[in-house]
Amino acid sequence: MDFIDLKSQYAALRETINTRIQAVLDHGQYIMGPEVFQLEEQLAAYTGSRHCITVSSGTEALLISLMALGLRPGDEVITTPFTFAATAEMIVLLGATPVFVDVEADTCNIDARLIEAAISPRTRAIMPVSLYGQAADMDEINAIAQRHGLPVIEDAAQSFGATYRGRRSGNLSTLGCTSFFPSKPLGCYGDGGAIFTNDDALATACKEIRVHGQSARYTHTRVGVGGRMDTLQCAVVLGKLERFDWEVESRKRIGAAYNELLADVAGVRRLAIRSDRDCVWAQYTVFVENRDLVRSSLAELSIPTAVHYPIPLHRQPAYAVFAVPGMCPVSVECAEKVMSLPMSADLREAQMHQVVGALRSCALIR
Repeated sequence: MDFIDLKSQYAALRETINTRIQAVLDHGQYIMGPEVFQLEEQLAAYTGSRHCITVSSGTEALLISLMALGLRPGDEVITTPFTFAATAEMIVLLGATPVFVDVEADTCNIDARLIEAAISPRTRAIMPVSLYGQAADMDEINAIAQRHGLPVIEDAAQSFGATYRGRRSGNLSTLGCTSFFPSKPLGCYGDGGAIFTNDDALATACKEIRVHGQSARYTHTRVGVGGRMDTLQCAVVLGKLERFDWEVESRKRIGAAYNELLADVAGVRRLAIRSDRDCVWAQYTVFVENRDLVRSSLAELSIPTAVHYPIPLHRQPAYAVFAVPGMCPVSVECAEKVMSLPMSADLREAQMHQVVGALRSCALIR
């Protein structure tokens, strides 16, 4: 089976996606064509945000958001080390310093209780990550930020479609950034991303930054980047939006079924989902001992797995300069045990039972 089944998704949406792609090929507006603005309108309505700005990737969404906030060399941004490198990468590229705060042992999301102690006079923003498809404790994080006059950027690359206390991920803070990488809950057929905000000035800044800082053609009012999302990729996402509500519910149903089937499997610990939020399971991730042995045993049974993520950022060579010995021990422990199982909205019940049966047969490996 595939780790992520994009082929079944395309088969279900073939006519819609092909028609939308053909429309772009016919009108020929490959950059900033009408599908770009149509998608932004629909995504803003979906999240309840006042503004949506599509960009060329989730990574670029983080970069543009930080630039819009005026991040400068010497500033600090509080974030988590248990995430993909892009989260800290954009901070460092702007000359600022990532300040790593440890995660919760049962969700792998940033531990909000540890954030306030990490704030310094140089702190410029807080950037939590909604890992695996579940939002962090955004209300507590926002409250801390408000006390200190700081903006919050939700790295929602994995959580588009999820809700937190009745509100959509992406519209939970000053800025929300998501990714449309093909494997994400809502993906395109290449790179793409979006920024969400209710702040008019930040929206204007993001729109200008994504087109080389232009407020009008050849009028560069600020330093920017080439960060536009291609019209063709916007057309693909528009096609996928037609059944996205179904996919979100399917992901939640499959995640719940996995949880139930794995409840009595020795050696497997499930991710916790808080009662005031849900999860769209960008990855269905569990904790196992002796992960390499378990993965190799599953591979022999033709069950694909992945690890998100095997080395926390503060232990990566590129970011070790921002670490101190012994920091973020929970992130280190999680990185040693997490393992992701096949997950997609089109995962069949028989496949799920095949995965769990295989895991049951090898989970006792210690």
